[in-house]
Amino acid sequence: MADAKFITSAASAAQFIHPDKPMIAVAGKSNSGKSTLINLLAGQKRLAKTSSQPGRTRLVNYFDFDAFILADLPGYGYAAVSKAEQEKWGKTLDAFFGRKEQIAHVFLLGDIRRDPSADDMQMITYLNYHILPFSVIATKSDKLSRMKQKERVRSIASAYALGEDNVIPVSGLTGDGKEKLLSKISQIVSVARR
Repeated sequence: MADAKFITSAASAAQFIHPDKPMIAVAGKSNSGKSTLINLLAGQKRLAKTSSQPGRTRLVNYFDFDAFILADLPGYGYAAVSKAEQEKWGKTLDAFFGRKEQIAHVFLLGDIRRDPSADDMQMITYLNYHILPFSVIATKSDKLSRMKQKERVRSIASAYALGEDNVIPVSGLTGDGKEKLLSKISQIVSVARR
């Protein structure tokens, strides 16, 4: 995946790309580790810009991973941005998910140490309502012991009413969980190409 490259950013629906291969969307709260995950998958440190400040991704950023397109969505739930900005992000996300026939899968990211927020629950409801296939990626797994990770995966799966195999713990720092994630992506791509 080291040949992954940035394609473009879209500020509105008119700028969304029409992918010619399976597209996986990456969604999650601000600061949930979306950019770090993209860099981990790409095997590059700076493909997606990371920031210690939440709410930096304000556009839909597209990346070409050869076998699939990855769409990095604006983070939600960041209180420090204006209501108008939040509404704009909401409209962008609505428009993006409105083209669900172009989306092969959604990765919903969340910090493994935190219980799903009201915004996360709303996103799951939205994905279920629109019948969009998704997996939960529990980021920052390096912050917990293996035993604690298992407990948290169980708890997150229960909160979302999912099977535990639909929650994948991953660390952008150590690369832990990357193989399981790559295997999931291969599965998504092969199903989407049928």
